[in-house]
Amino acid sequence: MRPERAKGRAAILDFLGLKRNIVVLLGMVILVGLGEKMAERFLPLYLFALGGGALSVGLLNGMDNLLSALYAYPGGYASDRLGYKRALILFNLLAMLGYIIVIVFPVWQAVILGSVFFLSWSAISLPATMEMVAEVLPKNKRTMGVSMHSLVRRIPMALGPLLGGIMIGLFGESLGVRAAFVVALILGALSLILQQVMIEDDAHREKKAVGNPLQALRLMTPALRNLLISDILIRFCEQIPYAFVVIWAVRIHGITPLQFGILTAIEMVTAILVYIPVAYLADRSTKKPFVVVTFGFFTLFPLVLLFSFSFEMMVIAFIIRGLKEFGEPTRKALIMDLAPEGRKATTFGMYYLLRDAVVSIAALGGAFLWDASAAAALVEFLGVGRGLLPIIETLASPTTNLLTAVGFGFLGMIFFALFGRDLDSNEGLPSKPESGAA
Repeated sequence: MRPERAKGRAAILDFLGLKRNIVVLLGMVILVGLGEKMAERFLPLYLFALGGGALSVGLLNGMDNLLSALYAYPGGYASDRLGYKRALILFNLLAMLGYIIVIVFPVWQAVILGSVFFLSWSAISLPATMEMVAEVLPKNKRTMGVSMHSLVRRIPMALGPLLGGIMIGLFGESLGVRAAFVVALILGALSLILQQVMIEDDAHREKKAVGNPLQALRLMTPALRNLLISDILIRFCEQIPYAFVVIWAVRIHGITPLQFGILTAIEMVTAILVYIPVAYLADRSTKKPFVVVTFGFFTLFPLVLLFSFSFEMMVIAFIIRGLKEFGEPTRKALIMDLAPEGRKATTFGMYYLLRDAVVSIAALGGAFLWDASAAAALVEFLGVGRGLLPIIETLASPTTNLLTAVGFGFLGMIFFALFGRDLDSNEGLPSKPESGAA
């Protein structure tokens, strides 16, 4: 029985793509993610508690996307240059520095400054993470590997807000969020130890880092560029209302922080349930249909949220929000498939640099669509554009914010359905577009 059990366990690990480095990576993701998500989802409330207002929330969300863009390419370069092990250690230290700033200085400006460092973790580490998956696993297991990473990420994303909501309930919005950052710092240190001791060194790997962004841009194929365009439109749909979802739920419709944590948990559990079966199917068929479906769920979420005035309706909305992860690992695996060998992290970083640089505009613009006072504050600061204020005051509202997001989502879904290219699993080349594609 023992040999049979060993074979059975080996078969399960192989099916899930759980090599040693991947297992260690997943443990690191849980530690860092749990600490981060205890506080990150409640940062808009924390900024309001510190007197930052709607403009500070829009600024934080815009910075999140802009920094994700600016850090993506250096993250890919560092991974190709240093190797993913050393790069991940460096990125973890940067996040911990951000936590320390927020803990020590309880003012909203310090939150913005600290976010320069702790918001970097996901963006700057993602190219190294995807490169590890692409190097450790064969092509027919990459979607599964990316899906396992996405699945495990959802565990702290589900538990973190629940714990954060409890801490806010016990200590209040301000002290509760700061306490969550203390926990994040401790868990980050534990993750640093795990990385250093357990991840196998990849220093022997041939270094093919591309330091010139223009040269890295030329590495992107037409198929990858079409995916990028549609992805940008879809992220407009996601990011225009993203930071204000918690405001819509808690401040406008009376959902408690703990209930919002439950909604987030429902979203994450929904995503977790679809990851493995979708990855299994996507690794054995074409990837494009899965990406089109997930773009559809991105588009549907803000529309359903617009009509969600109770906890029960928001449960439905957040289930849809979880289903938007249906084809996200497939999309990331497709990026890695289309990227050249030896330069996958750099190409992945360039993709995210271009995507998030553009999307950061939408994230900041979401504040102006939501609340005219944010636009008025910016006009007052810049001293220009006063003639536009009457128009902005007439149009700006949560409804305008959500409907604008729906419009961008629909455009992104249709564009990829028409012009998106898939990868031929046999030849490793982009397949011919479907009928109606260019």
